[in-house]
Amino acid sequence: MYMEKEIAGATAVEASVSARLDRLPPTRYFSGLVARIAIGGWFEFYEMFMAAYISLGLIGSGLYRATTAGLFDVNGFASFLGSFFAGMFVGTVALGGFTDRFGRRAVFTCAMLIYSVATFAAAFQHSPESMDLWRFVAGLGIGVQLITVDTYISELTPHHTRGRYSAFSILVILTSVPTGAVLSFLLVPHTILGLEGWRWVMIIGSAGAVLIWFMRRGLPESPRWLESKGRVDEARAIVDAIEARVVAETRCPLQAPAQHAPEPPAGEQSGSWSEMWKGRYFSRTVMLSFFNFFQTFGVYGFGAWVPVLLYTKGITITHSLLYTMVIAFATPLGALGAMACAERVQRKWQLVGCAIVVAVAGVLFGMVREPVLILLFGSAVTIANNWLIGIFHTYQAELYPTRIRARAVGFVFSWSRLSSIFVGFWVAALLKHSGVPAVFVLISSAMFVIVVMVGLLGPKTNGIRLEELSQ
Repeated sequence: MYMEKEIAGATAVEASVSARLDRLPPTRYFSGLVARIAIGGWFEFYEMFMAAYISLGLIGSGLYRATTAGLFDVNGFASFLGSFFAGMFVGTVALGGFTDRFGRRAVFTCAMLIYSVATFAAAFQHSPESMDLWRFVAGLGIGVQLITVDTYISELTPHHTRGRYSAFSILVILTSVPTGAVLSFLLVPHTILGLEGWRWVMIIGSAGAVLIWFMRRGLPESPRWLESKGRVDEARAIVDAIEARVVAETRCPLQAPAQHAPEPPAGEQSGSWSEMWKGRYFSRTVMLSFFNFFQTFGVYGFGAWVPVLLYTKGITITHSLLYTMVIAFATPLGALGAMACAERVQRKWQLVGCAIVVAVAGVLFGMVREPVLILLFGSAVTIANNWLIGIFHTYQAELYPTRIRARAVGFVFSWSRLSSIFVGFWVAALLKHSGVPAVFVLISSAMFVIVVMVGLLGPKTNGIRLEELSQ
C-alpha cells in the first residue's frame, strides 16, 4: 500500500502542469473563470466600439467634424479614432512583453485601471487635443489588456475546449457592443445634468475601475506561466485547487494525466523576441501580421463608421443611430456562431469564410438605401466581423509557446493597431472624394488579402495541445 501511494505521488510530481490541465473536463467552474476574465475585455470592447455610437454626438457638439483636412488633422473625427489606436499600438508593441515578464493576473489588473481612469478623464475634455491625449492613454491600457485576456484564457483552459471557451469569452465581451449602442441611442441626443449625452456614455465606460477589485479576487495566475518561470510549486498549488473545484463539481475522479513527449524543464524556457522569426514561427508571424493589419479594415473600418456612413448617404441622425443600434444587436450572433463551430470546423477556414462574407456583404451595404436591405447587409457584416473576432483571438494565442506567447501576440496584434490609426483617415478621405461605395471597395480588398494569407500559411490547430503546436 505504501509503495502504491509513493508511485502515485511520483506520477503526480512528474506530470506537467499542462498535462494536468488538459485532461480536465468542461465545467461551470471554467465557464465562470473565463466569464470573469472576459468582463475585463467587456470594457475594452465597449471603449473601442463606443466611438462609433458617440460619433454623431462628438460631431454635433462641434468638437470634431466628419471629414478631415489631412492625415494629422486633429479637428477631424478620424483624429479621435487615430489617437486611441495609436495608444493601443504603443501598448501592444512596447508594453506587451510585460505580460510575459510580470504575469497574466497582475498586468490584467493594472491595464484595466489605466484605461478606466483615462476614459473618465476624457469624458470631461473640451478640446480635440486634450481629448486625443486621454484617448491615447486609454489606448495604452487596452492595448496591453487585449493580448493579456487572450493569453490568460488560452493557458487556463484544457486544449480540447480551448476554442469553445475563448469563443464564449468573446460572446460575453461582445454584449458590450449593443449595450453601448442602446446607451448612445438613449443618451447622445440629450443633455443631462449639464453634460452632453456622449459624455455620459464615456463615464459609464469607465466603471471598470470600480469592478476591478472584485474581479481580481479568486482569479489564479496562469499555472503554465508560473511553470515556465520555474515557480513550479506555485503552479502545482494552483492546479491542485483547480482540480479540487472540478472534482467537487463533477463528483467524479479525474483521469490520469496523459503521457506526452518531454517538455523543456521549468525555468529553462527563456524566450526572446527573435524566436518568433525562427523555424515554424516565421510563417506564422508573417501570416498573423498581414491578417491583423488588414482585419481592422473590416472590423473598425465598418464598425466605427456605421452612423457616419449612413448619415453621409442622406439618412437623418436619428435614423442613423436607430439603424446602428439594430445592427449592433446582431453582434453577439457572431460570437455564438464562433462558439458553436469553434471545435467543429478548423479555425483557419472559419477566418477565411468570415472574410469572404464581410467582402461581399460590405459592398452590397454600400450600394443599398432601403432600410430592410441596410439592416440585412449591415447585420451580415457585423455577424461575420464578430465571428472572425471570436476565432482569431483564440487562433493567434495558440500559435506560440508560453515563454513568448504574450510578446509574440502583442507584436502581431500591434499591426492591427497600426493600421487602425490610418484606416479612419483613409475612410474619411474616401467619403469626401468618392462616397460610401469606395469605402467598401477598400474593405473588400483587405478581406481578399486575409483569405490568401490565412488560406496558404495558416496551420490547423483544433484539438491540439499548446505544447504540441509550439514544438
